[in-house]
Amino acid sequence: MTRHPRALVAIFALGLLGAAALTVPSAQTPPRRGTENGEWRTLGGDVGHTRYSPLDQITPANFETLKEAWRFSPLEVVGPLTARATPSYVGGKLLSVAGPRRHVVSMDPTSGKLLWSWVEPETYRSKYSMRAGYGKGVAYSEINGKGVVYIATPGFFLVALDADTGQPLPNWGRQVDLPGFPRTGMVDLAEDMIRDWDPWLRRKQKYNANEGVPLELGYITSSSPPLVVNDVIIVGNSAEQGYHQTRTENVPGDILAYSARDGKFLWKFHVIPRPGEVGHETWENDAWRTTGDVSSWAPLSADAERGIVYVPTNSATVDMYGGFRPGNNLFSASVIALDVKTGKRLWHYQMVHHDVWNYDTPTAPIAMDVTVGGRRMPAVFQATKQAILYAFNRITGEPIWGFVERPVPASKVPGEKLSPTQPFPVKPAPYEFIGRSAENVIDYTPQIKALALARVTDQGLLAPPFNPVVHRGNKEGATTGRFYPGETGGTNITHPPAADPTTGIIYIPSHSGGGARVVVPGSELDCFGQTGTTVAAWVATSAGCPPESVSAAMEMYPEAAKKAGAKAGDGRASGGDGAGGGAGRGPAATGAAADPLAGLPTLFKGPVGRITAIDLNTGEHLWVKPYGDAPQQQQDAIRNHPLLKGVANVESNLGRAGMGGLVVTATMLLAPGQTADGSTKLFAIDKRTGNRLGAIATTGLSRYGMMTYLHQGKQYIVVQLSNGLQAFALP
Repeated sequence: MTRHPRALVAIFALGLLGAAALTVPSAQTPPRRGTENGEWRTLGGDVGHTRYSPLDQITPANFETLKEAWRFSPLEVVGPLTARATPSYVGGKLLSVAGPRRHVVSMDPTSGKLLWSWVEPETYRSKYSMRAGYGKGVAYSEINGKGVVYIATPGFFLVALDADTGQPLPNWGRQVDLPGFPRTGMVDLAEDMIRDWDPWLRRKQKYNANEGVPLELGYITSSSPPLVVNDVIIVGNSAEQGYHQTRTENVPGDILAYSARDGKFLWKFHVIPRPGEVGHETWENDAWRTTGDVSSWAPLSADAERGIVYVPTNSATVDMYGGFRPGNNLFSASVIALDVKTGKRLWHYQMVHHDVWNYDTPTAPIAMDVTVGGRRMPAVFQATKQAILYAFNRITGEPIWGFVERPVPASKVPGEKLSPTQPFPVKPAPYEFIGRSAENVIDYTPQIKALALARVTDQGLLAPPFNPVVHRGNKEGATTGRFYPGETGGTNITHPPAADPTTGIIYIPSHSGGGARVVVPGSELDCFGQTGTTVAAWVATSAGCPPESVSAAMEMYPEAAKKAGAKAGDGRASGGDGAGGGAGRGPAATGAAADPLAGLPTLFKGPVGRITAIDLNTGEHLWVKPYGDAPQQQQDAIRNHPLLKGVANVESNLGRAGMGGLVVTATMLLAPGQTADGSTKLFAIDKRTGNRLGAIATTGLSRYGMMTYLHQGKQYIVVQLSNGLQAFALP
């Protein structure tokens, strides 16, 4: 990939605790009470993405009698199963994506046996997809009573398959003129994406379907399934990772829509507004012409009854530096409500102005009705990395409880100009700490609090909300720009929330951690060809690298430097790679034998992994519980700590960070996790209290795709594992 060293970029991460719509089929009318007829029609169960099922065959009383019903291990057929996919059960069929190339698969609902699979023909653009193994699931609809499966592929094609056979749908889409491609059943999304984009038009070259978007202009793929609403397919997309970009150019992730019946193009929404469009003035210095990355890599949701689709967006190029794109940068880090028929913007709300914290929106908005102040309200809620749950009337976009624009720190990075304020909610309160202050420090006893406060102050671990990153060589001598939550959340894609539309309660899994970044000139990063968030791949260039960048990299990646034979003052480095260091660790990491805080796992209050229940009728938190159990050794270290002898009611279970997503049923909340001994479990949890009601063993840890369905009178619960699917049912 051609790199353009014209921006400052983040070089390391520390302390990441990582046409008109046709007749509407009745099956697309949005369920008011979650899923219907025992089905799980979309990635989120229903188009509102509640992840709720009214099934009640499995209850807390019989939960621990569940037995494995089937297991799906597609290794021999399509390769290792992606750990980011949720099956759909619709029309008596179980459908998902699997493998490193994102095969579409159909499985027998009673046995898990593979019935058919399909994969896009390999192209140059599919080979370099950063999200090939993701996909998260499929979309489904019926055409004249015939089931159709839709997928956005790693190469960024839209495909329609016969749900019974897995074959591309006849008389659908337009032919892709490439070897091995079917004559029908596909649409080239990349061609539609760039056909009216100025950087492409100025090249005046013939479109190459094998290449798609030329890499020197940008990068586009998909990481979530499309959504079918009222016979319209709405397609999001995903851009290249922005942690270590050195170029300011990329393609905007415009939202595309097609007819579900024949694949004809319907409309496009420009996520970076062009002249004359709302929000264009928020891109100063004409940055709208070449800047990109704004996309909807997270799933979409909808109100099908009203014909509205809700689009959560990514942040703009580059994740950690935006000096070249002054302004608030609409519609980055936003929720956008679009008319399904026309693509017209109905309303929007920007959750982060001019984002430089990688606070891209990670999960689908949840659409359901709540009762606020005695009035029934159509609402939509967005969980975020910044641990704020944004709440809106889903028709008007009016905030339910409101937001207050509060001052936040200015950036001292050369050329950077941040928004002077960011929106904070009136309600609900954030479900993790935003920033870190003295009140967030552990306070088991006054002595411990004093010691911990002195430690975090000395180590520079305190920070206000939306604390900006720093640049190397800053006058303050800061080695990292710390911000809380970090860029993995709060909430992230691996642990989506679930909501109960019968009660108006949402359940949000999250983890408590911080991020730390320093930015350097892009020309220096180009020298090392750095990739990943904590791993530096040192690749020497013929021209060599600036001595100061070698010295800085030696400090950040000592093992890599040692392998590479780099020395202070060197202008070159060669070979080797290694992991970056950590920050914000607990006091045990200091290695001081006489450290009075040694053994305490964190200097800040927990839980480090939690589930928060929020009553969305009132905006109040109902309960907070640790997610799973912290390791026994960690709990013992707290209980037996010398400074805690004789102290009663010390909470030692801090939970675990990075657990999987949730599902709500009529009878309980379902959450995958681990117990203190490290065993992987599926927990049944009381929806009203958060108390654990039961647990069953799973063969591995689930990180994303859990769902439930009713087939031939039997309820199944499916857990997504790293190497397959495991389904449970009553004996």
